Amino acid sequence: MAMATSISAITSSLSSLSFSSQISQKPGLSTSLPPKSISLKFSAPKFPTLIVASSAAVAEPGVEKQDLEKLVKSRLPGGFAAQTIIGTGRRKSAIARVVLQEGTGKIIINYRDAQEYLQGNPLWLQYVKTPLVTLGYESSYDVFVKAHGGGLSGQAQAICLGVARALLKVSNSHRSPLKQEGLLTRDSRVVERKKPGLRKARKRPQFSKR
Repeated sequence: MAMATSISAITSSLSSLSFSSQISQKPGLSTSLPPKSISLKFSAPKFPTLIVASSAAVAEPGVEKQDLEKLVKSRLPGGFAAQTIIGTGRRKSAIARVVLQEGTGKIIINYRDAQEYLQGNPLWLQYVKTPLVTLGYESSYDVFVKAHGGGLSGQAQAICLGVARALLKVSNSHRSPLKQEGLLTRDSRVVERKKPGLRKARKRPQFSKR
């Protein structure tokens, strides 16, 4: 009788455990479902607005370039070579032809605004404006530039020299302040040529003893 009572007690305890485990699993399942339905609501509406913004940003620069090209051609009849206040600047392999005209301080490089052409780089923009700022003409002259060769850094420094040389044709009294700032000196440094047997101008292959 004792064995029978112990077996019946064990089976009743097992049944109570299985029943309690079923009860404990049900709330867990009900709480894990809602986050999936909530996370799906926020990801869908973002893409159309991005596409519209990108298409609007691409469409603007072409229109501005056409307007600036018409402006330059109207301001410079006969082209760059026919103008009187002109200067040529060089740096590395870049060449810039610069024309100055009385205006409000616009700077146009290759029929594009200087801020856009020089990618908003503050150092390159400072190179272009330094001769005008030195003489206090930053809002007195418009600068028209045709540049080619080299990179944007070399072109910006070539424009600086071209603007300084063009300012000499405005007045010869500009020579001394420009020369004190070193703006009339052509920077003759260029990349050193590669030598045969070397990887670059002076870099050698790794030495192997064996």
